[in-house]
Amino acid sequence: MNAEIDLDLPELRDLVAYAAGSAGEVIAIFERACPFDLRPREAIAEASLFAGGGRRVKALRDAAWAALKAALETEDRAASEAARAAMCASAAAFLHPLPRSTQVRHILGAAAHGARAAELAAGDDPAVGHEFVERAAREASPSVIDLLSRYPPAPAGGRRTGELLRLLDQKLRRNGAEGGAT
Repeated sequence: MNAEIDLDLPELRDLVAYAAGSAGEVIAIFERACPFDLRPREAIAEASLFAGGGRRVKALRDAAWAALKAALETEDRAASEAARAAMCASAAAFLHPLPRSTQVRHILGAAAHGARAAELAAGDDPAVGHEFVERAAREASPSVIDLLSRYPPAPAGGRRTGELLRLLDQKLRRNGAEGGAT
């Protein structure tokens, strides 16, 4: 399993659009806690620019790092997860063609962090996280599911966000095997 995975630009753009959509759902959580910090919003904007046909440039990577820094600087756990979702949206453009389970975080990280942000914002209600995962599973395009299926399943670890990542991973793989979203 050492061969690289074939990735083409249109499916990478589709993946980044999916990730940006997931992060966009929770950006308001970050902005309520940190109204003057635009870094996560800028990461989503850079991701959307790439998804819409822009180039994969240094600004995209820099925006991901800036969103991560914003996540680390806030003490609000829900806001931190929302900023991490934005970071993952921008970082999804740098998915590696290596058949490693850790690459699933590039594919589904924005949705998993978005789900965790939503449940924390709702008083740490796991039902809210599960609902977010269900919606993210329905919104994944066949291209995203096909891309995910070329990688090993999501890795262990990552606490609650990791659990949500694995839940979404399993749902999407099952949807792919069944021939479509549920």
